[in-house]
Amino acid sequence: MAERESTRERHPAGATAAGRPRTARLDQPRPLRRRLLPEWDPEAFGRLSERIARFLGTGRFIVWMTVVIIVWIIWNVAAPRHLRFDEYPFIFLTLALSLQASYAAPLILLAQNRQDDRDRVNLEQDRKQNERSIADTEYLTREIAALRMGLGEVATRDWIRSELQDMMKELEERYDGHREHAVFPAERPPRRDMDDR
Repeated sequence: MAERESTRERHPAGATAAGRPRTARLDQPRPLRRRLLPEWDPEAFGRLSERIARFLGTGRFIVWMTVVIIVWIIWNVAAPRHLRFDEYPFIFLTLALSLQASYAAPLILLAQNRQDDRDRVNLEQDRKQNERSIADTEYLTREIAALRMGLGEVATRDWIRSELQDMMKELEERYDGHREHAVFPAERPPRRDMDDR
C-alpha cells in the first residue's frame, strides 16, 4: 500500500498529466544558476562612478596629477641612467595618462547619466507638486470668493446701527404725530392757560 502511494506521488495521474514534462512552477522563485561572468550591483557601481567623477572634478586631483607628472619627468631626466624607468619620449607616461583618460570619460558620462535620471525624477516630482499647489490655490480662491459673497449678505455693525437710527427717527415721527390726536387725556400734552402767563 505504501509503495502505491509513493508511486502516485511521483507520477501524476490523468491522461494529460502523464505525457507532460515537468516544468518550474510559476508561483515559486527560480533556482539560482551559475553564471560564467561575475555579477555586480548596478547601483553600487553607479555610486562608485559618481565618487570617482566627483574626485576627478576637484582641484585636489589636478594638483596631485600635476605633482605626479612633474616628479615622473624629473625622475626620468635627472636620476641615474640605471634607475630611470621611462626615457625621454615618456611613452609609459603617455600610456598611463591615456589609460586614465579612457577610464575617466566613461565614468564621468555614467555619473552624468545618473544625475540626469535624478534630475528627471526631481523635475517630475516638482511638476506634480506644482499641480497640487495650483489646485490648492484655486480651491482656496473659490473658498475666499464664497466667503466674500457670504459676508456681503451678513449685517455689519454699522449697517445695523444706521437701520436702528432710521427706525428711531421713524418712531419719533409717528409718536409726534399721534400725540396731537390722542384719544385719552393723559396722552395729550399739557395745555398752557392764559392765566399762567
